[in-house]
Amino acid sequence: MIVSFSTIFYTERARIGALGLESGLPVVGQLRDTTQAGGFMSYGHEFRDTWYRFAYFIDRLLKGTKPGDMPIEQVDTFELVVNLRTAKSLGLTVSQSTLLR
Repeated sequence: MIVSFSTIFYTERARIGALGLESGLPVVGQLRDTTQAGGFMSYGHEFRDTWYRFAYFIDRLLKGTKPGDMPIEQVDTFELVVNLRTAKSLGLTVSQSTLLR
């Protein structure tokens, strides 16, 4: 089951993880928090880093930097998180090469 990012899915992540385990479906999402709440795997960027960069740009704007003088940035770091306890509960095998990465 693929869970997209939205406020309702985020607030219900523990229940979604539990439902995935009950039904035998691996839950895959975008946020590390989904995996920590019982989901099988997540792949995405860390939103905390995005908020830090957001604060940096707001600070520059408040100090008088013109918006046109600031660069456009794109997230370039992504992380893969696998919940091995969930994988074991679902009878899934995670390859050694994936674990080493």
